Amino acid sequence: MNKFKLTAAIGLIAALSACSTPQVVSRYAPIEGGLAGDSAAVALRRDYNVVDLRVTVPRDLKVSEANSYYPRADIVWRGDAYGDRYQQVAAIFEEGMTRGAAAFKGSRDVIVDIRVTRFHSLTEKTRYTIGGTHSIKFEMTVRDAKTGEVIEGPRRVSADLDGYGGQRAIEAERAGQTQKVRITDHLAREIQRQLSVPASA
Repeated sequence: MNKFKLTAAIGLIAALSACSTPQVVSRYAPIEGGLAGDSAAVALRRDYNVVDLRVTVPRDLKVSEANSYYPRADIVWRGDAYGDRYQQVAAIFEEGMTRGAAAFKGSRDVIVDIRVTRFHSLTEKTRYTIGGTHSIKFEMTVRDAKTGEVIEGPRRVSADLDGYGGQRAIEAERAGQTQKVRITDHLAREIQRQLSVPASA
């Protein structure tokens, strides 16, 4: 191949490479069609004033008190004394999310409905050995407070949190960072995150 042909071939390869730059995959990438960058959607999210936040923990969710590594159940909770786990989980959601939603003081009054579908925390056995994940799932719907019109959702949200184990769990407990404190704070941040993305429904 002479020098001219070699130069032309290199130029062609470079041009093709420029056209086929690989895309970076990100969970935060804009939704195709421009929704994530749509100015109307951004304006909508900032206009919310959360006047009520209602939490439902369905009684058909299965509760387990078994002290195994990973009980097969929807609700596993050891951060409160033994009692009504449905009420305890609802109270955690209400405290954390009400605190987080208080930051939204826009001009459109809205009601946020939360339906818990899973709240699988750590058992004593898991917490004081290997640790794990606080598996937290819920469905969220945002309604206009005046008309009842659905603005967003219902949409499923996965809000898992790293669960400390062993010495790290003990040290966190001593510092006041109990499972209950960490999860409550996490839910406050999560509701803010959910209400701070452009509405998709």
